[in-house]
Amino acid sequence: MLFIPKNYRALLVPETQEQAIKEIKDLFQQELSTELGLRRITAPMFVLSGTGINDDLNGTERAVGFPIKDLGDVRAEVVHSLAKWKRMKLAEYRISAGYGLYTDMNAIRADEELDNIHSLYVDQWDWERTITQRQRTTEFLTEIVRKIYAVLKRVEGKVWELHPHITPTLPDQIKFISAQELLDLYPTMTTKERENEIAREYGAVFILGIGGKLSNGEKHDGRAPDYDDWELNGDIVLWNEVLESAFEISSMGIRVDKEGLERQLEAAGANERKGLKYHKALLDGELPLSIGGGIGQSRLCMFFLKTAHIGEVQSSIWSEQMRQECRNHGIFLK
Repeated sequence: MLFIPKNYRALLVPETQEQAIKEIKDLFQQELSTELGLRRITAPMFVLSGTGINDDLNGTERAVGFPIKDLGDVRAEVVHSLAKWKRMKLAEYRISAGYGLYTDMNAIRADEELDNIHSLYVDQWDWERTITQRQRTTEFLTEIVRKIYAVLKRVEGKVWELHPHITPTLPDQIKFISAQELLDLYPTMTTKERENEIAREYGAVFILGIGGKLSNGEKHDGRAPDYDDWELNGDIVLWNEVLESAFEISSMGIRVDKEGLERQLEAAGANERKGLKYHKALLDGELPLSIGGGIGQSRLCMFFLKTAHIGEVQSSIWSEQMRQECRNHGIFLK
């Protein structure tokens, strides 16, 4: 559903905003690489179907696919994200614990319901880092989240330095809370309502433990069973003062080990995946333990530049009705 902020006005003219988008993207990936010990690699836009490499996200989204003429019409599909592919690259490049990789991921998600923050086109930084068995803990996960949050704070400060009328809003610290604790705090609210309440109160929050069922028998949000460990993952959520709502900018977590994969495939009723290329490699011990995630590029630009619609910072397809309604309120979509 489209949300129109009252008295909205873009803070930058189009030419300056294009430059600011580049500034944010260049600085963020440089800072993230340094903070987490990552090196950049080139990512695929599509992978072969039927290998298990593509991500299922919530398990319901359809991948955009096409036949490859020169390979006898074998089908390929546009990636949703690169969680599994990155882990395979860690193994291929033999990257040691404490180091990792990141990539500039571009995808098409045809089943998205288009609104202020959802687009058919997805651009994010996908990153993955090798870890040790002893680092498969909540404490290590929160340590990495704090490092990423420190990068967000530095980028926000740089935006302020370059564009002084765009004032910082992020709090000094990020709040940590589990999905179960959040449910206990607000038992009568929906997931989205709970996220709004906690994000409004703290400004920045990491919600831990997403994918498994909570005490009310429901999930905080869906997660595919074969990349994140549902007990060692979470979302970075900020309070977006323009949209007056919680604003997820990253989904991340410690990845499943062999035992976690078997447990979550069983819970999801997806044991048939064990024979797929990625899953077989993990079960056979051929993939390293890792932590990783995706960080939305356009969403970060939206947040730091205080725009009302993702279409102000990226080019995509929107209905004419949405374009017209946005134009009527001073929101101009690319």
